[in-house]
Amino acid sequence: MKKVAIFVVCAIALCACDKHDPILPGERVGIFATGNLRVLNTPVPNAPESIAEYESADCAYTLDNQNTIWDGERKVFAGFPTNNYVTGQRSPVCDGGFVYAGLSTGELVKVNPKNRQIAWIADVYRQSNMMGGASVLDIIAPIQVRGKYVYAGGLGGAFCKISNATGTAAWCADIGVEHPFLVANDVAYVLDTDNYINAIRLRDGAIYWRTLTATPAAPKYENKTIITGTERFNAETGELLQ
Repeated sequence: MKKVAIFVVCAIALCACDKHDPILPGERVGIFATGNLRVLNTPVPNAPESIAEYESADCAYTLDNQNTIWDGERKVFAGFPTNNYVTGQRSPVCDGGFVYAGLSTGELVKVNPKNRQIAWIADVYRQSNMMGGASVLDIIAPIQVRGKYVYAGGLGGAFCKISNATGTAAWCADIGVEHPFLVANDVAYVLDTDNYINAIRLRDGAIYWRTLTATPAAPKYENKTIITGTERFNAETGELLQ
């Protein structure tokens, strides 16, 4: 009986553990309602001729490879250090007096640099990576703050629309993101780590279309055309243009 009791206690403990992030304190919930992409296979309505390049406010803060945000020599935020990160330049985004940064542990943080208070921490990785391990969850694609929402994607297999006020994910698409993405009116054009361009409806995360590219690169937008490397695609339909 004692062995049975011990087994039951351990099982309960393990079930409890899977709801907690091993990197940062606090309870975590799954960020995906489903593990499937919802692809509509329909054209993007009213794609614009051109879009303005995203510009954030001047941001004097820096982020190092150990998930620390710096204001010169002053620490503004210290995250959990990890060896599972992608080398390269890391640039926090400033907006409305706050600093936003994507961590190598798969979280997006919003911090008040004046008092170093954390406004919120949002998970940007698929649920199967909740227990960490050797997965690379790094957020290296630049973050975009757009009014009431923040858009972020990471190598942990998620591209998310997050409430700027609360850090709650409105939705997450089950794709990994490495390159900068575009936001055109109510659509995000995102190149995923499987080399598909995704036209994502910002309202609900549904994908109008997704098209494989042979020359993956950060997408550009001009004349209702998405350009990746040497290939050009119709921004409304995803059709490869000659």
